[in-house]
Amino acid sequence: MPNTLRLDNQVALITGGASGLGAATARRFAAAGARVALADLPRQEELAAQVQADCREQGAETLFIPTDVTDLASLEQMVRGVVQRFGRLDVLVNSAGTAIRKPALEFTECDWDVVLDINLKGTFFAAQAAARQMAQQGGGAIINLASIFGLVGGPNRASYCASKGGVVLLTKALAVEWAPLKIRVNAIAPTFVPTPLNAEYLADPAVRADLLSRTPMGTYAEPEDVAWAALYLASPAARYVTGITLPVDAGWLAQ
Repeated sequence: MPNTLRLDNQVALITGGASGLGAATARRFAAAGARVALADLPRQEELAAQVQADCREQGAETLFIPTDVTDLASLEQMVRGVVQRFGRLDVLVNSAGTAIRKPALEFTECDWDVVLDINLKGTFFAAQAAARQMAQQGGGAIINLASIFGLVGGPNRASYCASKGGVVLLTKALAVEWAPLKIRVNAIAPTFVPTPLNAEYLADPAVRADLLSRTPMGTYAEPEDVAWAALYLASPAARYVTGITLPVDAGWLAQ
């Protein structure tokens, strides 16, 4: 069996790849031998260029594809761009996401649609576009970024919990349906990880103290912790694993 935590000769596509968990995953995959395509909004191209430079230092070929995950045509073009450049697509990581924190009684329809369109609709249609290509190749791996708040509730997170809970069950549904196509579909449920998405929230000392007090290991995760989990799920080490949601949470959900 090959080195089971390597992705040599694999082509990996990461949405939301210009920053945060997506960027950390791109760097980890590059170090494991993958060719890496980053998909993100056009305004993120400068950030993506730095991630690409980091990947190239690892010897990886890279590609940036401007993508809006709420636009189906953009997602289809994203996959076409990867295949045109690299000839195939082996791994998709759905890392693009957003959050709006406010009391449920104050949520607007627009607030709701923004979060669900990016976190759930975008995840499904990116997976669909990737799976069409993977089915032609004889298989692949899809990894969706869920959250501990897809498995438990939290105040001021109605749309986020709904979207990530949807990702958890979507992952199961696709895993069952696409198993005959040899497409594995799994998810990761991180706890709070310092990223640009939640940097302002986590900057509040009271918030930080509260979260740490509720985390059995008493520490924050780093983006690399999630990236290692993604590498495992993408790699041959997880060849018999599909339909799971893997918590990366220092024991949060065990309480």
